[in-house]
Amino acid sequence: MQFIKDNLRIILVIAVTIFAFKGLVLIDRTSTEPNYDKLKQQLVYSKPNFHVFTKLKLGLDLIGGSQFEFQARTTPQVPVITPDVMRGLVKVFENRVNASGTTEAVVQQVGKNRILVEVPGADPAAVKRRLLKTANLEFKELKSGTDEEQLWVGTGITGADLKRASVSTDGVGSWAIDFELKPQAAKAFGDLTSRLINKPLGISLDGNIISSPNVRSAITAGSGQITGNFTVEEAQDLAVQLNAGALPVPVKILQERSIGATLGQESIEKSFTAGLWGFLAVMLFMILVYRLPGLVAAVSLSIYVLLAFYVYQDNVTLTLAGLAGFILSIGMAVDANILIFERTKEEMSQGKSVFIGLRDGFDRAYTSIFDSNMNTSMVCLILIIFGTGIVKGFAITLLIGVLLSLVSSLFITKTLIFTIVKTFNIKETALFR
Repeated sequence: MQFIKDNLRIILVIAVTIFAFKGLVLIDRTSTEPNYDKLKQQLVYSKPNFHVFTKLKLGLDLIGGSQFEFQARTTPQVPVITPDVMRGLVKVFENRVNASGTTEAVVQQVGKNRILVEVPGADPAAVKRRLLKTANLEFKELKSGTDEEQLWVGTGITGADLKRASVSTDGVGSWAIDFELKPQAAKAFGDLTSRLINKPLGISLDGNIISSPNVRSAITAGSGQITGNFTVEEAQDLAVQLNAGALPVPVKILQERSIGATLGQESIEKSFTAGLWGFLAVMLFMILVYRLPGLVAAVSLSIYVLLAFYVYQDNVTLTLAGLAGFILSIGMAVDANILIFERTKEEMSQGKSVFIGLRDGFDRAYTSIFDSNMNTSMVCLILIIFGTGIVKGFAITLLIGVLLSLVSSLFITKTLIFTIVKTFNIKETALFR
């Protein structure tokens, strides 16, 4: 226990580094050819029986994707396309594409009654299938009918009353939709099924009865299952559509096109290779100029890059502009370390010991580092608030990088260098000058 207390900072740095690495990098040793979901993973390195993936999300300019332009259409119930109708349509589209794991999709209104949807890396057919269906769900009651003609009447319980929907299977290839109703609708559904025992309950989707099971007992828990000979894709799409809500009005496709990556896979690999060599050159420079502190800075910067990419994978879609912001933040992280080491050299040149010189160097460099990073952060916040598109993406990646560079220089570098000095009892100031 005392060991953990004395070494808590270095244990924390090691634990966070391992956690970030395992969360960011996936390694597959089981297949000769890489097999992965291109919507959710990127291939970083590949050779037979050894493939390295990451969950980083890349933008249209890096991996390409699909672009659609939709037009809202009027109906007898909605004779005019109002701004409220368009806002509802945009919201449903966003929920549908984001539920598929493509959180980097762009959905925006264009003009009075059109919507532009851009989905990086997606299968166009899957996007259309998920977006176009109106998905008006309604539970209906059979009033009268024959084998040739049946009259189904709405009960007032619709897809808007669903709390959630999910896909389920019986394990032998039959797929269904499990659903749960909101509390008020659950009570009405219980009353309805109590009245329809041994009678059919119609489940209508976009006006068509897809299933009409006989009610065996009252369903008072507010949950049930929709069956209808679904394939797995149909079941998944329907669950997404029901959770996202029905389209307020039907839409038609005005334009559809696939967007190729601006750079292409070969150019991306070359860019990453160039970035790696540049990073190694920076680390070599730090080691040659600052010796032991330079080596520590190299390790600290490596951890910084790992942490930055880990944060990016869940919060940022990396585009060319975003990568530029990240590279700029690396430069700021290097600058912070240089300020610390130069200040430390000045302190030690006045005859101070290694420990005191390091302590004073960090303390006196802190103000300059903090002020510089806060000024940059303020500019980033202004760009995020008032900027759009590429400018906003650049600002977000730069802001995350700046904040992490503060952690890297003032916590990780400090922890590593003081741990080394303490562990090896280093007293020679020549290693720091």
